[in-house]
Amino acid sequence: MHARRLNYVLLSLWLAFGARRCNAGNNTTPNVIIMLMDDMGWGDLGTNGEPHRETQALDRMAREGMVATSLYTSAPLCSPSRAALLTGRLPLRNGFYSDTYPGRNAYTPQNIMGGIADSEVLLPELLAKRGYTNALVGKWHLGHREQYLPLRHGFHHFFGSTNCHLGPYDDKRTPNIPIFLDDQMVGRYYEEFAINRGTGESNMTQLYVKHAVDFIEKMGAKEKPFFLYWAPDATHAPTYASAGFLHTSKRGRYGAAVRELDWGVGQILDTLRRLQIHENTFVVFASDNGAALVSKVEGGSNGPFLCGKQTTFEGGMRSPGIFWWPSTIPAGTVTSQLWTQMDFFLTALDIAGFKEDDIKDHLEGKSLDGLSLLDNLKHPDVIVDRPVFLYRGDRLMAVRSGPYKIHLWTWSTPTYELEKGIDYCPGALVHNVTTPEQTNHTKHPVLFDLDTDSGERYPIRFSSPTYKKVVPELLAIVHQHEKTMDLGKPQLNWCDPAVMHWAPPGCKELKKCLPVPASNPTKCWWPH
Repeated sequence: MHARRLNYVLLSLWLAFGARRCNAGNNTTPNVIIMLMDDMGWGDLGTNGEPHRETQALDRMAREGMVATSLYTSAPLCSPSRAALLTGRLPLRNGFYSDTYPGRNAYTPQNIMGGIADSEVLLPELLAKRGYTNALVGKWHLGHREQYLPLRHGFHHFFGSTNCHLGPYDDKRTPNIPIFLDDQMVGRYYEEFAINRGTGESNMTQLYVKHAVDFIEKMGAKEKPFFLYWAPDATHAPTYASAGFLHTSKRGRYGAAVRELDWGVGQILDTLRRLQIHENTFVVFASDNGAALVSKVEGGSNGPFLCGKQTTFEGGMRSPGIFWWPSTIPAGTVTSQLWTQMDFFLTALDIAGFKEDDIKDHLEGKSLDGLSLLDNLKHPDVIVDRPVFLYRGDRLMAVRSGPYKIHLWTWSTPTYELEKGIDYCPGALVHNVTTPEQTNHTKHPVLFDLDTDSGERYPIRFSSPTYKKVVPELLAIVHQHEKTMDLGKPQLNWCDPAVMHWAPPGCKELKKCLPVPASNPTKCWWPH
């Protein structure tokens, strides 16, 4: 970013959020922070076995809090996963899917016509009813047209982008992605907010950290609780880091991005300690899906798990998970509880003091797929028996309950992607499991015991007593789930070049508006 433009943005942030320091005041309602990384893998954390141990702040966070070894996302890629986290509802319920191509992942590129529906109730909307001030710093990815922007859905402050930092584009056939401050564009990626595609240098993570810290410092001066959704995207390809972090990791540019995000986590937690509000703040660290394995240079690690992003194998949907709340969560603990990121919704509302009847009234009959697992946070050995449903697009691919997981369908990398050199499961081949075409196993599901085979390499034989006992039990769970599924209207079916970021709110003030092409809606193409 040009120095003059950087100074303008930092000044805007300072004026909007004023950095003030104080103690916790009289606020007794806990603050909530959700840190959601982008394409960061389970195996990228030192606490999960990354051999170079480059995540010192996160490893400290784990020592001071609780590690969740079995935290699942609700989709194997960004947009539907984030929609599920903020609504507590599977993408099939909240509309973040496409039914044009069964079993394929869909998301929100900048030509998508849909976004999060007004009928959905998001976590910040409910927290605002309890007096919370809500901020999003980082990537939104739930729609970029005006009706879908964060300030329309419960957030009071927003600094970041509605989309990922893909590009650079030519602003003629495709516009560069804008950065927003609240509901106004303040520049574009690769223009005012530079990312050097050659070196990977960018100050975006620095800005995201500063903005988060400034927001916390301002809120620390008040007697009202806050919700911060911190969602930086530096680990999504093309990966980036600031000059001080580039070339400092043994894992190249991706590792540098991880190291800078780890530093950012440390800055945020240190701010809470300095303001003496750490014991009154619940913090979650997670990722929106597993690491993308299509690039050795710009992809992370999923540890022992099979495959990666885009798939419903463990590497695609098992997320790193750390919970931190010094006054409440026992330090240095580990839980084997099956968590989904949809559980953050009810758990946060429970922490905020909502009663069950209040939540039902606000949701107006909408079904939730998450649980409140507050008891597990306080007592990691208290385990709730519950299933986890793993979808790829609109298709239920797999179900986990206890240590067991059945695959009703399998699909790894499509053949046409493999022919282009793209592989979501590089180096992994499990017969009849990592199938390059959608393969139906509903009559004879593939069964794994993840306690003894977390890598999903050794299917349990159909003839074994375990298979004969476990599979009918899991199929009964599937039947009940499908019987109660209420489908939301799919938001990700239609694309149109006219809805791209030609003229976002605020472009006139910056003289950055671009000519809008004629509308031409077509069905979106989803290859994976």
